[in-house]
Amino acid sequence: MTFAVYMPPQAKEGKVPCLWYLSGLTCTYENAMTKAGSQAHAAKHGVALVFPDTSPRGDDVPDDEAYDLGQGAGFYVNATEAPWAEHFQMETYIAKELQELVVNAFPVEAGCQGIFGHSMGGHGAITLAVKYPDTYRSLSAFAPIANPTGTDWGRKQLTAYLGDNEENWRGHDASLRIAEGDWDRDLLVDQGDGDEFLSLLQPEKLTDAIAKAGVDGTVRLQPGYDHSYYFVSTFIPDHLAWHAEKLG
Repeated sequence: MTFAVYMPPQAKEGKVPCLWYLSGLTCTYENAMTKAGSQAHAAKHGVALVFPDTSPRGDDVPDDEAYDLGQGAGFYVNATEAPWAEHFQMETYIAKELQELVVNAFPVEAGCQGIFGHSMGGHGAITLAVKYPDTYRSLSAFAPIANPTGTDWGRKQLTAYLGDNEENWRGHDASLRIAEGDWDRDLLVDQGDGDEFLSLLQPEKLTDAIAKAGVDGTVRLQPGYDHSYYFVSTFIPDHLAWHAEKLG
């Protein structure tokens, strides 16, 4: 596994808050690191950034011919089904293994961390924050896969990784988890209304879940924006400022 870390200048003086960015389908750790334009804003706010990969890699790691399953498409779950289970333990990798490594190797505050991501990474950010609220104090997302149990961007992968029992999928669906009251803090979500994948992302399901749970959440539909990193880079200053405020 390969990942990147950006340390702001303030880290020379002591430990700093840490923000985790989870990328989307087909991405590696490099996409957001080079395209999102986040480092300057992280430096301004004194926040470290961690960019993990989206799946295990290597010749001995299972893969699929489709872009949305296998390498580059780990969906941030712990797979239980063959042939994925041996390597695709992305939840444990992000929330525990890499978490421990980063906290021990870099001057970041273990109790002052947030998480955000794009598309599949937005799905991962929300579901991991809900499951590990003591680890992640702030949460936001760009165009997250909001209801994976209800669309082809989710049902295919959850079946492959977790099996046919849909009850095992519920913990990995942002809209279901929030609707059930599993997140009691605020969150920020940006979604482009020109996104070519709107029918797969289903932001309206997340909006409904936030309203049902009474969560202080904001879902902003941004006119004309698509699913690209131009969209992410445009609104990442807002997200960095938002997280910095939550993390103190």
